[in-house]
Amino acid sequence: MKITDAKVIVCSPGRNFVTLKIYTDEGIYGLGDATLNGRELAVAKYLEEYCIPALTGRDPANIEDIWHYFYRGVYWKRGAVTMTAISAIDMALWDIKGKVLNTPLYNLLGGKSRNRVLVYAHANGVDLDHALESVASELDNGFKAIRVQSGIPGLDHTYGVAKKGEKYEPAGKGLPKEDYWDTHKYLNWVPKLFSKVREHFGEGLLLLHDVHHRLTPIEAGRLGKELEPFHLYWMEDAVTGELQEGLRLVRQHTTTPIAIGEVFNSVYDYTTLISEQLIDFVRMPIVHGGGITHLQKVAAFASIYHVQTGFHGATDLSPINMAAALHFDYAINNFGIQEYMPHEEIVNEVFKTNYHFKDGYMYIDDTPGIGVDIDEKAAEKFPYSRASLPVNRKTDGTLFYW
Repeated sequence: MKITDAKVIVCSPGRNFVTLKIYTDEGIYGLGDATLNGRELAVAKYLEEYCIPALTGRDPANIEDIWHYFYRGVYWKRGAVTMTAISAIDMALWDIKGKVLNTPLYNLLGGKSRNRVLVYAHANGVDLDHALESVASELDNGFKAIRVQSGIPGLDHTYGVAKKGEKYEPAGKGLPKEDYWDTHKYLNWVPKLFSKVREHFGEGLLLLHDVHHRLTPIEAGRLGKELEPFHLYWMEDAVTGELQEGLRLVRQHTTTPIAIGEVFNSVYDYTTLISEQLIDFVRMPIVHGGGITHLQKVAAFASIYHVQTGFHGATDLSPINMAAALHFDYAINNFGIQEYMPHEEIVNEVFKTNYHFKDGYMYIDDTPGIGVDIDEKAAEKFPYSRASLPVNRKTDGTLFYW
């Protein structure tokens, strides 16, 4: 079998997605997610100009070798655009292999380690009462684990929370909008939020919280310590992750479990964090972390140090990545939890999915390969529309980090 061609499909059914489709001379094709929120066309062009020409004529069965060809052969290693492109290629090749062998992806990864995948929902409220209502709604939907965010008193808008309480979409149309931030107000508010959540819903509910990288290590240590009485499942992205050593300080001050890495893209972003047991959960998604081939290595490395997975799974990733993540979650032993934000119904006009949610868990069927397909005619109805994540500033105007 040989790869004969590949194409990139960019569409926007409610939000932008980039899909790679690899063709073979035996009529079998594979799909990979290549979506990088706010930089979609950079990945599309990278694939079209540099990767697809080098794929043609190769044996799609040689996944490991092809992965190293595009990682090592490019010379300029790593980076979000490069690793997203490699991820898309890798996913599509695993999809082809599963179809050739007539078996679902999880069987190629060692078979099932579990029969269902625990997922968490997002409960976002513009204020305390609305946040509590949102938690109650997700409980009614069957979720057993919920990430809770709310507006901060004294701030006009908070990233992760829609201004008017509508369903939240992180990327806004056009160029980046600017949000404003006050760490002092945030640190004083969040423990009060979780105190009320526990008061209303008890200890049985698994609670999570996303800081969105907006604290220094000592501030994160303080927050984690103050959240300890509420027994969070994790505190996510408490600090910006470029300085791995910064997590040492966080770890010294709190026993609240720490998750990080949805913006990471290689094992080298994690080496200190994992080997020193400074974190509890790996968040790097398959679509940005080098694909299934690379995440297998990251998960295996993490398992030695008692670190579990908790992959990013927001709606800025396509159903192809969601399905690939679920296969991975089924297979590995050190799975922890999977983020799950249901896509808008309009997305189902383009993507045919093979998974479903029930009573707090996700299930995936035994369709060969990854199991998701794309309707290219439907995709044509939804042309690309530029959208960007917001930029953060402090209230005095200083540009702030994520």
